[in-house]
Amino acid sequence: MISEPPSGSGSQPPPPGGGPTPPYGGGPYEGGGGPYDGGGGSGYPGDPLAGMPPLADSARRTLARLIDMVLVGVVVWLLTWVFGLRLYSVDSDRMQVGRSVAADVVMAVLYVAYDTVMISRSGQTLGKKWLAMRVADLDDGATPSVGTTLIRSLVLWVPFACCCCLWTVIAGGWSFFDKPYKQGLHDKAAKTVVVSTG
Repeated sequence: MISEPPSGSGSQPPPPGGGPTPPYGGGPYEGGGGPYDGGGGSGYPGDPLAGMPPLADSARRTLARLIDMVLVGVVVWLLTWVFGLRLYSVDSDRMQVGRSVAADVVMAVLYVAYDTVMISRSGQTLGKKWLAMRVADLDDGATPSVGTTLIRSLVLWVPFACCCCLWTVIAGGWSFFDKPYKQGLHDKAAKTVVVSTG
């Protein structure tokens, strides 16, 4: 005589982990957690910093930004030289120094394109890659989408084309004082953070 299983034992096993999906859960990351999960569970009570890798040092971020500015600046200089555009023009008769609007547009487009393409692909510009850091979405640590990266790049680089280095100092320098995420103004606009990868 075959006895039937007691009612309530059910035919479906309980879900692995015995709880709801963690906020960084699933995805291509080892151990089932997100990029901020160190393998021991996220312990996420609503704070994106839980389980996050160390935030990148602001001084290293500044150095990475300077590297990127030089790399793209060389391309800007070559293009403006080839097409006869001048970033600055001097009128000695009236003692005025003016900027070329066309050169400003070229500069803004190239810097925005560089940041948007590089960061949306891997979270890293060349400067960030060389100094072992990456940009990540604050919510889940993922590589930012093209739209998010475009917002971040526009906030950083469009004012730069008009105000030159002053805006970069303000926007990027904000990370030295921001708590708790060390965000620049462009990070705040895009809801991103910069984390260390090494």
